[in-house]
Amino acid sequence: MTINIYPIPLGADHGYIVQGKGVIMIDGGVPKKAKAFTKGIDKIPIKPTDIKLLILTHGHWDHIGSARDIKEITGAKIAMHKREKDWLEKSLKPLPPGVTLWGKIFAKIMAMFMPFVHIPATKVDIILGDEEFPLNEFGIAGKVIFTPGHSPGSVSILLDTGEAFVGDLAMNAFPMRLSPGLPIFAEDLHKVRDSWKLLLDMGAKKIYPAHGKSFSADIIRDALN
Repeated sequence: MTINIYPIPLGADHGYIVQGKGVIMIDGGVPKKAKAFTKGIDKIPIKPTDIKLLILTHGHWDHIGSARDIKEITGAKIAMHKREKDWLEKSLKPLPPGVTLWGKIFAKIMAMFMPFVHIPATKVDIILGDEEFPLNEFGIAGKVIFTPGHSPGSVSILLDTGEAFVGDLAMNAFPMRLSPGLPIFAEDLHKVRDSWKLLLDMGAKKIYPAHGKSFSADIIRDALN
């Protein structure tokens, strides 16, 4: 089955639309990006209502900020891990700690702006657990995998063809990183490494981070070694 992948810019990061027999979207960007979403989708051969599922890789503000707007535009169900669903349903804004020197500095800068950020709350329709969640029902040959570390409820989407959408389990964009690699923010760096070992063992070949362009999984394999 042919898989088409379309990045959709949504502010500081971007979401991905994945088209197989069905269509899903991954991540919801920063707040107030409904127009950016519609502009992005106008450029691809997909209608908003084709999207039946919006998977949020985790609950940080720059990944869930426009989730409610996208849900209203598309009618898609929202899927999110049980440990972080309250972050969207109650408009919470926790920030992960830095695990590198620059990460620690950048985390303090972000904290200064958080009082000015508002996340529109909305209901999570599908509550993900720690077990795998197959995507066959939505016409996608792949599954959602629990990959904690960056945050306690982080998940990744691994397609049968080896593409892995990992949210912030990796980063590849300024000002976070100048080259692809492990995240500069994480709740638990040991769990980040364990999650990566799981994804690599399960066949991840090409990595799609929320921040930056895709890259080979070999880069992460080398970083872990």
